[in-house]
Amino acid sequence: MSNTVLVGAQWGDEGKGKIIDVLTESAQVVVRSQGGNNAGHTIVHGEHKYVLHLIPSGILRRRKTCVIGNGVVIDPVALVAEIESLSGQGVQVDAKNLLISDCAHLVLPYHRLIDEQREIRKGKHKIGTTKRGIGPAYGDKAARTGLRMGDLLDPAFFSEKLQARLRENNSILRALGAKPVSFKRVESAYLEAGKKLAPLIGNTVVYLHGAMAAKKNILFEGAQGTFLDLDHGTYPYVTSSNTTAGGACTGSGVPPHCIGKVIGVMKAYTTRVGEGPFPTEDQEISRMLHDMGREFGATTGRARRCGWFDAVATRYAQMVNGIDTLAVTNLDGLDSLKRIKICVGYRLDGKELRVPPSDNHGLARCTPIYTEMPGWQIRTDKVLKFSDLPVAAQRYLKKICELTGAKLEIVSVGPGRSQTMFI
Repeated sequence: MSNTVLVGAQWGDEGKGKIIDVLTESAQVVVRSQGGNNAGHTIVHGEHKYVLHLIPSGILRRRKTCVIGNGVVIDPVALVAEIESLSGQGVQVDAKNLLISDCAHLVLPYHRLIDEQREIRKGKHKIGTTKRGIGPAYGDKAARTGLRMGDLLDPAFFSEKLQARLRENNSILRALGAKPVSFKRVESAYLEAGKKLAPLIGNTVVYLHGAMAAKKNILFEGAQGTFLDLDHGTYPYVTSSNTTAGGACTGSGVPPHCIGKVIGVMKAYTTRVGEGPFPTEDQEISRMLHDMGREFGATTGRARRCGWFDAVATRYAQMVNGIDTLAVTNLDGLDSLKRIKICVGYRLDGKELRVPPSDNHGLARCTPIYTEMPGWQIRTDKVLKFSDLPVAAQRYLKKICELTGAKLEIVSVGPGRSQTMFI
């Protein structure tokens, strides 16, 4: 296994956590390079279910090193809580298996409050954020006013910077009609979290280059999905980081020529959480999947919007990310259907499109052009080999990969490790 970037090829929630967990068996290092605790990866081991928000999925396997890179924004109090939750479930987390970049920026309480107030004021035009403060934290990073994990290692310096930032942000909160944040409470909670995390914080760029020199295989774990990318997604209904493959390099300090492979994860259908255009959204398939107990967000618990497979969007994702191979998840979610639709094009103002419009207004007005394929109406959740899948399921998988422009590598038919086929 070469150094591999794994990205979501849709709007996030594609099942990346499960696929990363499976791939980690062949990797020595797992890196998270962007996003914050607005992401959630659900992993099922036997009867145990783990929901991870900041810590890479490799933490659930022994003798693996997990790295939270410089491109991530971190709420240190939430990170300590996540570590303690995993410890309570028997998962060891310490300096032997988790390293945190000293350059990763902090998410502070005023970021969350500003995030919430901005959403409230947008009304029906809200973006649908998780209100975890991710956007405002990245905003401070871009404005060069943010605090970083390394600042927690120097309490006096951290307190001085925090006071200055609170003066400015409390004035913003008052103007928005929200209560100001207490300096003492934030200082106490964050320095306490910093004390617990201190053994894990350091220069992760140096560590990763040392790992590459030692010929260790590195797996880069993407959060969210291609169409939530700040530059290439359905702006402004996006997240605040680069969720595409290039973000793995900038968010970790590993240069592009050291990446050997890009795997795109996509569901056998399409989902998204939050607001924004979604051409193939379909109420019938949404009801079916929700009635099955599927498609509820790991972070927010919100019901995901569901629709038919969108080959236009995923073909564009393949282009932007340079996806070499595909991992298709949730195939078993379609087991009961007699006919299955695939979006092969969009129609906008009388014209047929084979790539998504860059502007949000245009995408919202697109109507999907569908082709149909027969379903298989046979349970697939216990199938262990691709050749044992129903013929109609094999044909469907081959068709969506052909339309996407990348080779099929992995098929998942359930949350468990054993419910995974390598092609």
